[in-house]
Amino acid sequence: MIAEQLGDPVGSNLTRLEYTRWRTQRSKEGKSPKTLNNDLGYLSSMFNTLVKAEEIHYPNPLTAVDNVKVPENELSYLTHDQIKELLDETKKGDNPHVYLITKISLSTGARWGEAEGLTVQRVRNNQVSFTDTKSGKNRSVPITQALYDEIHEHAKLTSGNAIFTSSISSFRRALKRTTIGLPKGQPAHFLRSSFASHFMINGGNILALQKILGHSDIKRPCDMPTYRQTS
Repeated sequence: MIAEQLGDPVGSNLTRLEYTRWRTQRSKEGKSPKTLNNDLGYLSSMFNTLVKAEEIHYPNPLTAVDNVKVPENELSYLTHDQIKELLDETKKGDNPHVYLITKISLSTGARWGEAEGLTVQRVRNNQVSFTDTKSGKNRSVPITQALYDEIHEHAKLTSGNAIFTSSISSFRRALKRTTIGLPKGQPAHFLRSSFASHFMINGGNILALQKILGHSDIKRPCDMPTYRQTS
């Protein structure tokens, strides 16, 4: 789709100027800065993947293209400082589960309900497995040894297979106590968006991100506030 709009150029012939002219036209057509940055993220990730796989033998032509500045009210991911502030605040309430559920979502890109519904059986071999997901597909995501140990230690606090009880209300109260300002309608989804953003910032692959998030369509992760890969 994007390639067609660019006129199906040969990758090695695509220039920064040609791309920015096309992007300017997209902006005039009413596309938001976030959408324009998603376009760049998808294409840049594709080029980086092809370079790494040695399928092309020229550098990513979009490396020098900067993101469009996004208005503050469009941002829906957390900085490292905001993540620390939020996690610190979730420790202060009377709910013993909200901190770890928040941490799992930030570490795996899980939806709140997926993280909250984890059972001991789904946390094995340094992986968490999510079932009964929104997409209808099961998926497993690797986690660090430290998080794996933390989850199993926490599981000792509850009886039965369930690790957590409902904690979304406690999460919302913790969020309100922070200085974090978010767009309306994103009480917990921004945790998932934050994972996606930092995954790409750290050089992640858009196709790998698609699998981790459980999206059947590559356009879905591109709709999240992810950033382009850098070489």
